[in-house]
Amino acid sequence: MAKYEKHLTGNFDAFLDYLFDGIMNGSVSASYEEGSDWTAGDARVAVRVFERYSWTGSNRVSLNLTLAGQGNSLFLSAITSGGSQAVFWKINTMGEESFLDKVIELAESYSGGV
Repeated sequence: MAKYEKHLTGNFDAFLDYLFDGIMNGSVSASYEEGSDWTAGDARVAVRVFERYSWTGSNRVSLNLTLAGQGNSLFLSAITSGGSQAVFWKINTMGEESFLDKVIELAESYSGGV
């Protein structure tokens, strides 16, 4: 399992769309599996789950994105899982790390004006 978290400033909907498009266009095998949205006043939370095929591991890996926001203050948590073929311990986590690298690239290049 690999994890990345970041505080950002920007528009909640624009950033969520930016991440969604970047992930789906970042891998030919990426698929959107499911999502959930919650709002209370001006606080919002969106959860998105993606999968993609890992060529290096010959298996599928998942990515869970959670975006929380209040006003223009945003918090992103991205966690990958899967990718290992071992029974009792994790080996070959390259597919997870590669999937997470795409999210990191997107988040780090986000200017807040997207």
